[in-house]
Amino acid sequence: MKRKPRPGKPRPSLKVIPIGGLNEIGKNMTLLEYENEILIIDCGMSFPESEMYGIDIVIPDFTYLIENQDKIVGMVITHGHEDHIGSVPYLLKKVNVPIYGSRLTIGLVENKLKEHRLKGNLNSIEPGSTFKLGSFKIEAIRITHSIAGALCLAIETPAGRVFHSGDFKIDYTPVDGEPIDFFKLAELGKKGVDLMLCDSTNATRSGYTSSEKVVGEALESIFRRAKKRIIIATFSSNVHRVQMIIDNAVKEGRKVAVSGRSMENVVTLALELGYLDIPEGVLVDIKMTKNIPDEKLVIITTGSQGEPMSALSRIASGEHRAVKLKPGDMVILSSTPVPGNEKTVANVVNKLFEKGAEVIYSDIADIHVSGHACQEELKLLHSLIKPKYFMPVHGEYRHLIQHGKLAESLGVKKDHIFILENGDVLSFNKRKIEVLTNQVSADAILVDGLGVGDVGNIVLRDRKLLSESGLIIVVASIDGSTQEIVSGPDIISRGFVYVRENEALIEEARQVAAETLERCKRNKKNDWNSMKAQVRDSLGDYIYERTKRSPIILPIFMEV
Repeated sequence: MKRKPRPGKPRPSLKVIPIGGLNEIGKNMTLLEYENEILIIDCGMSFPESEMYGIDIVIPDFTYLIENQDKIVGMVITHGHEDHIGSVPYLLKKVNVPIYGSRLTIGLVENKLKEHRLKGNLNSIEPGSTFKLGSFKIEAIRITHSIAGALCLAIETPAGRVFHSGDFKIDYTPVDGEPIDFFKLAELGKKGVDLMLCDSTNATRSGYTSSEKVVGEALESIFRRAKKRIIIATFSSNVHRVQMIIDNAVKEGRKVAVSGRSMENVVTLALELGYLDIPEGVLVDIKMTKNIPDEKLVIITTGSQGEPMSALSRIASGEHRAVKLKPGDMVILSSTPVPGNEKTVANVVNKLFEKGAEVIYSDIADIHVSGHACQEELKLLHSLIKPKYFMPVHGEYRHLIQHGKLAESLGVKKDHIFILENGDVLSFNKRKIEVLTNQVSADAILVDGLGVGDVGNIVLRDRKLLSESGLIIVVASIDGSTQEIVSGPDIISRGFVYVRENEALIEEARQVAAETLERCKRNKKNDWNSMKAQVRDSLGDYIYERTKRSPIILPIFMEV
């Protein structure tokens, strides 16, 4: 009698859980979970959208990590941009996590933790090194991006091999002379990659992203013809760009000063770690620049995105303590406006022109290139890695869809391409792969000052209404036993109309509130909530009829 074959033991699956970075630009964060172990890749933030009034930054939802903190084996950070490290302090306030990254990345994280008065378990890793965190064997591979020390990751797990590109572009002539490790990538593809997660930011753009060398050539030409002081704004994290600016300044016999806290911090850190090479005597304190002739000075500053409190914005507004703009100054914005920042950048450019500066920005010169791969570069990486399954990350929905189509054109089967949303889970092992939707809490958490997550949709809606139509406060003192109005009602207005110029409207509004309170008294409506609601409704109807506006109406009654 033949024995029935025993069913095989179910194989544990690897869960890939995006907490942020899908259907959005920013707050990149992905979890890899295998049995009782979780590996975190990146922990970024994003900037608030225009309707998020008063919000400083947006961070991922850490609920799942807090609930499963005993499972966390560590965090690996691909590079030091804010959308990959910006939320680290907020996570470390809740959960103690060992963090791994390149020397510059770890240095930038350390600076960020100091601002929050935190210390972390920070570990530097070199490109080409391999290390283990629990069941995860991680190989850090050099990649090129718009910041030094960028890594992509090959992660061996018992359920399969995962490749995470991080943010990247393919630059054959990088400023630091450290190109992508193509050999390692090809070797990885030969071994076989089960799942590839890849940057989709420029997946809708055809062709190639230009090399940083193009910017160097454009800057060299500008520096050669500049006759007066040069003020140049760029991202503080773009150490390669800063190095090119310094190299051109040295060629033209100019001194260099830096302005802006983040720029000063990064330059100091990059010098300490050997990422910047500045000849002795070239770097000068911004406070000492008054004694240097204009034609012998370059000032590198923050504010290329028109941020209101940045050094460049203060220079443009005449509020910078050490730098006063002069007619003929050459101001260079070595960046492209991030979507949504176009207006603020234009405002700064206009102010600079008004003060007589010569302004060079992305519209009129090749002084910035993207740090993200366009379609042809994505095709090259796909061809090297040759993944069995593919999951586009780091992009809005249109970017993810386009990247999926690109992968399909390269031979990846359509049912092997997975477009997820934050909070979904991609679960796979050697036998099967499936998507589980809405498994993990992945809301956007809003940070307002010291408050984390205490501002939600209702508060934002009120702030929106306040911004659109203002506020009316109705104040009255009422006898608790007789319901007689002892004093008031008085009307206080903020952001609705200027009271002195609209006294008749305010007086009529006061009468409407008084009549409503009298009606409540006659009808013996002693419930204060009901009285407030009736005053709010009747006054709201009157105000809308007279002005076609709907301000927030806030009745305040004091019992005497």
